[in-house]
Amino acid sequence: MNTKVLVAMATLLLSTFFCQAQDTKSLEGAWNLLINEDGKEEPSWLEIKHSGNSTLVGKFCYKFGSARPVAEVKVIENKFSFAIPAQWEPKGFDMQILGEQDGERLKGVLVYTDGKVYNWVATRAPKLGYNENPKWGKAQKLFNGKDLKGWTALGENQWVVENGILKSPKSGANIRTDATFKDFKLHVEFRYPKGSNSGIYLRGRYEVQVADNAGLEPSSILFGGIYGHLTPNEMVARPAGEWQEYDITLIGRRVTIVANGKTIINDQIIPGMTGGALDNDETAPGPLLIQGDHGPVELRNIVITPVVN
Repeated sequence: MNTKVLVAMATLLLSTFFCQAQDTKSLEGAWNLLINEDGKEEPSWLEIKHSGNSTLVGKFCYKFGSARPVAEVKVIENKFSFAIPAQWEPKGFDMQILGEQDGERLKGVLVYTDGKVYNWVATRAPKLGYNENPKWGKAQKLFNGKDLKGWTALGENQWVVENGILKSPKSGANIRTDATFKDFKLHVEFRYPKGSNSGIYLRGRYEVQVADNAGLEPSSILFGGIYGHLTPNEMVARPAGEWQEYDITLIGRRVTIVANGKTIINDQIIPGMTGGALDNDETAPGPLLIQGDHGPVELRNIVITPVVN
């Protein structure tokens, strides 16, 4: 099927979708989507807000990649639509997202870059409480330095343990803790070879970027950023091959990241999941997930201290 035919199909779908418009309801806010792709529910995230008097704009995060700006959310009564240019998706045409209010939820369809159409539903992203005076529990070593006990590879495993170091020597499966956590402090040490890329997902949903970016300007998609959402105030990455460390505090949506001894993100709010998240059920505890599907990475001294109240 060629691109012209796919575009025509998407246009027809849009016109059919909008011919049944109903009363307008507020769309503003953050929404957690589940996209039904061939029987599997894939997490996604959408934020809609006003720009000026009447225009709606937003951000959209698909199941992979970074959160992307939405130039305009077009609304006819309670129906809405917007287009997203391809990022890491296969070549084709812009993704089309069509939606409508359904009580307290949203629902709609996503037309993918290859023309496939998937249904989705969404609920409002929950408010996550912040405890100003948390009671900290006992520090727990998540990696015993001997084997992969307490960890599960999400695919064909390439992770190994050598000399007290957890290693992913080549691109392969991501790996997660069997245990889950809500609010916590995390200490982790890591290193990577030149040009490599990995990430640490807090609660399995919010990626802290781990990548060879020494000397570059800080960015939300580079070292120390909450991928696609929060930009560090300084680039403090050391050269590839050197050991580095993060000390991360996550309470509710508020995160502080100390990288190599410097505070680079201070008590900032994570608006939603990042690409590659296991899920977007944000009220539930989640695991620590280490990205192994990009490049080699090594880790040691992975210690978590949970909040117990």
